[in-house]
Amino acid sequence: MIKACLAKAIHAFIFNFLFLEKHVNEKPYPLMSDQTQQFIEKVKAAYEPKGSYIYLGAGILEGEVLAEAEVNLYLHMMNRHGLVAGATGTGKTRTLQLLAEQLSDAGVPVFMLDVKGDLSGLYQAGESNPKIEERAKQLNKPFTPSGYPIEPYSLSGKLGAQMRATILEFGPTLLAKILDLNDTQTGVLAVIFKYADDSKLPLIDLNDLKKLVSYLSDGPGKEEIKSDYGSISPATSGTILRKIITIEQQGLGTMFGERSFDIEDLFVRTDGKGTISLLNISDVQNQPKLYSTYLLSLLAELYYNLPEVGDLDKPKLVFFFDEAHLLFKDSSKAFMEQIETIIRLIRSKGIGVFFCTQSPTDVPESVLSQLGNRIQHALRVFTPNDADALKKTVNTYPTSTFYKIDKVLTSLGTGQALITVLNDKGIPTEVTATMLTPPKSVMGPMNASDYGKLVQSSPMNQKYQESIDPESAYEILTKRINDKLAVESPEEEMPPKKEGKSIIEQVMGATITRQIGKEIVRGLFGMLTGKKTRSSGGKGIFGF
Repeated sequence: MIKACLAKAIHAFIFNFLFLEKHVNEKPYPLMSDQTQQFIEKVKAAYEPKGSYIYLGAGILEGEVLAEAEVNLYLHMMNRHGLVAGATGTGKTRTLQLLAEQLSDAGVPVFMLDVKGDLSGLYQAGESNPKIEERAKQLNKPFTPSGYPIEPYSLSGKLGAQMRATILEFGPTLLAKILDLNDTQTGVLAVIFKYADDSKLPLIDLNDLKKLVSYLSDGPGKEEIKSDYGSISPATSGTILRKIITIEQQGLGTMFGERSFDIEDLFVRTDGKGTISLLNISDVQNQPKLYSTYLLSLLAELYYNLPEVGDLDKPKLVFFFDEAHLLFKDSSKAFMEQIETIIRLIRSKGIGVFFCTQSPTDVPESVLSQLGNRIQHALRVFTPNDADALKKTVNTYPTSTFYKIDKVLTSLGTGQALITVLNDKGIPTEVTATMLTPPKSVMGPMNASDYGKLVQSSPMNQKYQESIDPESAYEILTKRINDKLAVESPEEEMPPKKEGKSIIEQVMGATITRQIGKEIVRGLFGMLTGKKTRSSGGKGIFGF
C-alpha cells in the first residue's frame, strides 16, 4: 500500500515537472517587469500618431524587441527636417528607402540622391526571405511586397533624364564652388556675372562663360571693363578657363544649358502615389562638389519659386540629401550662411529636407539644430577622433531613463537605430532604440536591361533629352567682334559662327527660356534676397 502510494506520488511529480518545464520554456504569457511596462507606456505616449504617420519600427529594451512600443514619425512634422546618420554598412540607405516608400504611399513626392544606383530597386516589389520573416515576426507586422513609381534622372544624361541648369541660375557663388576657385577668383567671377547682367548677355552654357571670360580678359572688352569693373589678370582668367575645360573633358558640360530642369516635375503623382525622383550619380561619384552643389541650387530654386503655405497635414515634397558632408566641406562663411537660410526658411514652403551622412558632426551646429527628426544608426569607435565624435553625438540627445546613449550607439545592429522625432507640439519624443521595419521593395539595383527600358520609356527623358541652344552671350559677343572686325578690315573673311544654330532656335532664343511668364532664379544671392530679373522690373543678381 505504501509502496503504491509512493509510486503514484513520484509519477505525479515527474509529470508535473515535465509539464511545467515544457510550458515555461514556451513562455506563452511572459511576465513584464515594471521597467518594461513603463517603457512601453512611455513610447506609446510619445509616438502615438495623431493623423497620418510613417511607421518606423518598434522599441528595443535590453535586447528585446517590444512590438507594442511602436515608433512613428508624424507626416505633418516632416517639414521640420531630419537627419539619418550612421557608420558605413549600418543600414542608412535602407532607412531612406523605407521612408521614401511610406511617403509615396501617403501621396507625398520624394527627391533622392542615388549615390550607387542601388535605390532603383524601389520600382520593383521585394521578396520575402528568412531575415525579413524574422523581422516581421519581431515587429508583429506582415511583410507586404510592393513596388513604387520612380523617375530616374542623371547629370550626365546617361543614366536617366538629363538634369540641367543654366550658368545664370547657378550664379557665381555656386559655380565657384564647382570650379574650386579661391576667394580672389570667385570675386572675379562675380564681376563677370555683374558685367553680363548689366550688358544683357544671357549666360546659358559653358560656351557663353568661356567666351565672356576671354572677351573681358584679352579681347575687345578688356579696356571696356577696366574703368567700371576693374581689369582681369591673365593668370586669373586662365585659371577659370582651365577649370571650365576640366568639367567639359569629364563629360559634365551637358548639365549646363537649356532646357533647364523645371521644379514642377518633382511634384508628380502616379496612381495616387507620390513619384520618387532619383538622381543617379553612380557615374559622377568622383565629382562630389558638382552634384552636392547642384542639389543645393535645386533646393534654392524650390525656396525661391514656391509660395508660402504654412503648416500642412503632410509636406508637399521631401528632399533627401545623401552624402551631406560633401556640401559643407571646405565651404566659405558666405556659402554656409546661404545654406542655413535656405534650411531655416524652406519649411514654410512645405518642403522637408533630410540630410544623410555618417556622423552628426559632419553637419554644422547651426544646421544640425534645425533637424528635429533624428534617426541615428550605429557609430563605430576605432580612433580618438571617433571617440570625440561619439561624445559630441551623445550630447545632442535628450537624456534617457532607459539607456546609456553612448553604449547604445556603439552596440546597435544593422537595421537598428536610436530615434527621437518631434511630436505634434514640436517637442522631442522619448529617445528609443528601434528595430526598423524592412522596405517593401527590392533592396538593391534593378538589372541593367530593365533600368535601360525604364529610362527610355520615361516621359521626362523625352522632355529633357534634346538640348536647346538659344541666342546668348556667345552669339552676341561673336557678332560684336565680327562687326568690329568688319569695320577695321572690311575685306577680311568673317570668323565662322558657332555651329548648331537653326533659324527657329535663334528665334526661340530671343526670349530666354524660363523668363516667359515666371521669374528666373538668378544665382543664389538673388534667390535669397528676392531680387527680380530685369524683365520683371527688378535689379540684377547683386541688386545693382
